[in-house]
Amino acid sequence: MGVWNTAKRTAIIGGGTIGTLCGLSQLSAYRTRRARLDHVAAAAKLDVPFADKLPTRQEQLAVLKDTDVFDVLVVGGGATGAGCALDAVARNLKTAMVERNDFASGTSSRSTKLIHGGVRYLQKALMKLDYEQYMMVKESLVERANLLQNAPHLSTLLPIMLPVYTWWQLPYYWAGIKMYDLVAGSHCLKSSYVLSKSKALEEFPMLRRNGLAGAIVYYDGQHNDARMNLAIALSAARHGAAVANYTEVLHLLKSADPETGRQRVCGVRCRDVLTGDEFDVRARCVINATGPFTDSLRKMDDGLADDICQPSAGVHIVIPGYYSPNVMGLLDPATSDGRVIFFLPWQKMTIAGTTDSPTAVTDHPVPAEEDIDFILSEIRNYLSPDVEVRRGDVMAAWSGIRPLVSDPNSKDTQSICRNHVVHVSASGLVTIAGGKWTTYRAMAEETLDAAVKAHGLTAGPVRTQGLMLEGAKGWTHTLYIRLVQDYGMEDEVARHLASTYGGKAFDVAKLGEVTGKRWPVIGRRLVPEFPYIESEVQYAVTTEYACTAVDVIARRTRLGFLNVQAAYEALPRIVEIMAKHLGWGEEQKAAELEAARTFLYREMGHHWRSEQLKKAEISLDYQDVARYKNRFQKFDMDNKGFITTVDVQRVLQSVDVQIDEDTLHDILNDVDLSKNGVVQYDEFLQLMSAVKKGKVSDSRLAVLMKKAEQSLDQRAPVSVDRSGGGI
Repeated sequence: MGVWNTAKRTAIIGGGTIGTLCGLSQLSAYRTRRARLDHVAAAAKLDVPFADKLPTRQEQLAVLKDTDVFDVLVVGGGATGAGCALDAVARNLKTAMVERNDFASGTSSRSTKLIHGGVRYLQKALMKLDYEQYMMVKESLVERANLLQNAPHLSTLLPIMLPVYTWWQLPYYWAGIKMYDLVAGSHCLKSSYVLSKSKALEEFPMLRRNGLAGAIVYYDGQHNDARMNLAIALSAARHGAAVANYTEVLHLLKSADPETGRQRVCGVRCRDVLTGDEFDVRARCVINATGPFTDSLRKMDDGLADDICQPSAGVHIVIPGYYSPNVMGLLDPATSDGRVIFFLPWQKMTIAGTTDSPTAVTDHPVPAEEDIDFILSEIRNYLSPDVEVRRGDVMAAWSGIRPLVSDPNSKDTQSICRNHVVHVSASGLVTIAGGKWTTYRAMAEETLDAAVKAHGLTAGPVRTQGLMLEGAKGWTHTLYIRLVQDYGMEDEVARHLASTYGGKAFDVAKLGEVTGKRWPVIGRRLVPEFPYIESEVQYAVTTEYACTAVDVIARRTRLGFLNVQAAYEALPRIVEIMAKHLGWGEEQKAAELEAARTFLYREMGHHWRSEQLKKAEISLDYQDVARYKNRFQKFDMDNKGFITTVDVQRVLQSVDVQIDEDTLHDILNDVDLSKNGVVQYDEFLQLMSAVKKGKVSDSRLAVLMKKAEQSLDQRAPVSVDRSGGGI
């Protein structure tokens, strides 16, 4: 009876709240539509000085050095910083933006890839009657629709399933999700719906069926976050902003206000990270949009300023695509410790995360093993027992730092704000901190409003709502067909180019070299299992300001985020292509390879492989040991107790398998725990034990040796009479 009363009370409260907020949402719908039309009309009047070709990074640096004074200088090239630069230049302000590393190199490339309003925030807003959180969700839902509209090639709708394992929770969750639709009002992407148990399993067959009562499906957006960030930065550059990555701010410049005598921020001292060259950039207004590093720049302005950033680490993992349907995500609203876990298809793989743990601010966050284990454990709770969730199936993992903030404008500086804050210091430094990816445009608009007011800038109207981002112009759902027909590209490659570069995909295709095959005619892949092609590397260098190999594997392509091993294999060719266009010598090429491998090893989780092998105890039964010993001895023909690349090459050639020496060296190096250039027998047994336990699932050496053994065993012995023997 208590359960029934709870369900009834929940339904009544939910229904009443829906009725109340429905009116509020619909009341603003007309105003929102009218505003969007006005903004789109205004965007059509924008001047685009670099419509044909973007300035090079060297040309952008020259503009930064030679311009007497900018109206606005943005420090930080993440989503928020790039958004501020685009908003400023769209208002006809002379704009510059500098970034210490690469665009999107921080949190903006390490998100859950969702464009969302925040279902869990809405729940908290209703339960606690928190109007501020409610308005944050409402703003996010408006911006969600705007982002999907402004960059349709980089974003898409994504249905997300919320499985329910207690029948009385169905009306409770249904009311909450319907509220989410209604708060979105005219910006609702698609209406949510309820699924029976059988339909839920039909849509998501990997789901645990025991106890499943049904499911609710709602819609959010999904995007390629690093490419979206880059599109915003390139759009700002195309409209005339001077933008430069790898440009570090050493300190702020100040001058005395002629009227008050007070010291005011008037620019920054910069250093080109790649060359060491230092120079000043002067501006009427400096905007601090440095995310987790917000306090570093604030203390450059005022050494006594209190810290406002409360960094929190979120870890995500990537596992094979067969763990989830191609077009359906999953939300776990109540994990074992109360956190929310998303389980989403992305780029034909599956993303799972995120965690939320206090952390120190760093340029190079490393995913913690305990966070990875937590995510895998939660996945097991929701998937069918038939699906073995293996540690070795983690293809990549990363940690992103969320900059939660306390509001410096508030008297209670200890309170954490889940929304963003804009603060203008006594010296005129404008800081934008906190917030979320989805609301980057609204955050930038509010920041520029504050900057214009504080510094008396002469600016035009806001023009970013409805403003199409880089690549959106000329994109259609069928654009990839033209790439297949005009350039003889594989269907998968053409789809990838269209969804990554939009209307600019043809510029990438034009750079492609002829394969020499009947099909495809154009488009040499960097690795066989992913659709990234070599001409993308050239385009990244010549048009998209890529300066390092990490820029290419992590943010121009997403290979490092999708499969660390594949990225590792593609690196030598990527470095060769970049060296050709950037003039790198052998020393620079070696340094780039080492830096990129270090990035994959530490920040993308490649270090687990050797750690999993080192930790793996040899736990094999007698039959296993005998089988693996026999396999090992087929390669160790001299009974040395170890195998080398020469041993493996000899056996592979005997079964007509050709692998170049460098690749073989990399394959053995994965298993060579002592790093002495050989794989010893006990190391091989450790590998096979780890494979059997699911700690390692994609060892190339294990697969190669097994296949070679099978080929050798299939060769029947030659009979005595046919061999010429016998009497």
